[in-house]
Amino acid sequence: MLKRNCAGGVVFFKDKVFIIKNDKGEWVLPKGAIRKDNIPSEVAQKRVKHETGIDARIISSIGETCYEFYSYSRQRPVCNEIIWYLMETEKEDYKINENEGFKDGGFFPIDKALDLITYSQDKSLVRLSFKRYKEYKEDVNEYSIPRY
Repeated sequence: MLKRNCAGGVVFFKDKVFIIKNDKGEWVLPKGAIRKDNIPSEVAQKRVKHETGIDARIISSIGETCYEFYSYSRQRPVCNEIIWYLMETEKEDYKINENEGFKDGGFFPIDKALDLITYSQDKSLVRLSFKRYKEYKEDVNEYSIPRY
């Protein structure tokens, strides 16, 4: 079995999360393989930017997932282990990278995103991430300096 280390981002704009539809019609989160000695957090940001056109900043790591599938192009099973990062962006702008085979995408309210997301572990990851994101925003608002 081929084992691939990957990194990805759960990207929020206000109370919406970004999901993307791949060439198989699956609604997923942006991610990509970590090559050589690349740093996972940098890979996650670069893949988010490459697949979605979104400039996102990392708030924190959010956890790891793992899944297996059979790759017809490689003619063998593959195990993807993904390190996930909680991210946020200042703008709702995005541009789907159709050259990479992506068909659709966007920022969706959490309930709508959870209906669309294909895989249950991605749904769980989005639920957890949204909870952490709300906590983070509450902390930031509580400790921010008032503007006059």
